[in-house]
Amino acid sequence: MATQNSGKMGTTKRSTDNLIDDAVAQQQDWLERRRSFARAFFKRLNIFAKRNPEEKKVVGKPAVKADKKAEEYDNRSVLREYWFPILCAFIVVFVTIWVLCNHIWGHSYNSNTSVPEPVVRTVRAELKTPMFDIVRIGDNGSIVVAGRWKRDTGVSVFVNKKLVATIMTDKNGEFVYAPTNALKPGNYTISLMDVNSKIKSADKAFIYISEAGAENSVSLLMTKDGSTVLQAPAALRDGDLSVSKIDYLDNGRLVVTGDGLPRLRVSLKLNDEVLGTAHVSDYKHFGLGADVGNLTPGDEYTLSVRMHDGDGNVIATVSHTFTMPQMTGDSDTFYTVRKGDCLWIIARNFMRRGVLFSVIAARNNIKNPDLIFPKQKLNIPVQKNK
Repeated sequence: MATQNSGKMGTTKRSTDNLIDDAVAQQQDWLERRRSFARAFFKRLNIFAKRNPEEKKVVGKPAVKADKKAEEYDNRSVLREYWFPILCAFIVVFVTIWVLCNHIWGHSYNSNTSVPEPVVRTVRAELKTPMFDIVRIGDNGSIVVAGRWKRDTGVSVFVNKKLVATIMTDKNGEFVYAPTNALKPGNYTISLMDVNSKIKSADKAFIYISEAGAENSVSLLMTKDGSTVLQAPAALRDGDLSVSKIDYLDNGRLVVTGDGLPRLRVSLKLNDEVLGTAHVSDYKHFGLGADVGNLTPGDEYTLSVRMHDGDGNVIATVSHTFTMPQMTGDSDTFYTVRKGDCLWIIARNFMRRGVLFSVIAARNNIKNPDLIFPKQKLNIPVQKNK
């Protein structure tokens, strides 16, 4: 009985050991298969893939065999080597497109929805100084000044060198200045300056407000290259261009003085011959001098003064027809100084050369040639032609 029991106990022990060994073997087999699958997966992704370290230790012919395997691996096609990440990329793109299409199609379309017009915005070059775009003169002396500068920046507006306002530019760098108080008739010079950097505008705007209203007013943009008319007078009335004096000197010099619109150009014409041009001053005065030679006493002449706009068009003409009288033989003439005059211009008109202003100063006992006064009467010495 003892022997039989001992045999059964040994049999039971061996059966238990077999079951345990089988379970361990199955678990190791499962772990090995999992490791093999992981190695194959990472090798396909070309991540953490590297050669077997045992192959590096192989010498002789086995090493050559390992190199051949590596060469065959490197020569595989890209599509075959990276098929899995490419497939993943296609899946991601497909899912993204599907989500976007589903989001768009999921919203009901409303045919009454108004679509705003596209805003076309001009790309402008970076400005170096504040700029003028528009300078308009309205009725009763009202003005509107529009320009550009950096966005969200303060721009100071100066009228006749006096600060009158500070305007902020918008997000597009544009600003508008429209004072509530109208300006009185007269001449004004407008300039701009950045509030922070104190950069002044390279250009200035000149405006003349006529007593006759906006239709006879003018605005000019003064640049280093000249002036551009921003607002030209629409119509002229009697008195906007006038000739106040005509002097014919013994030296054959013809001098015409008068009034016109500030900073516009005037030309002098005798019969059909153009004698010269000049610009009207800021105080509306002009003077023209030209050599006409000896005019025959008793003959009739037509003297014309024309005023031109910024494009050269004639906008006003004053003509004077006269019969040439006998000369008195006086060697001197007299001139009454007007606001804005200087001895240089007076000498150029009457004596042909501006450098002769010192002769006029000496004749009239003027100690400072740069200091003359309106309504001052000057004696102009005239040399006769030989």
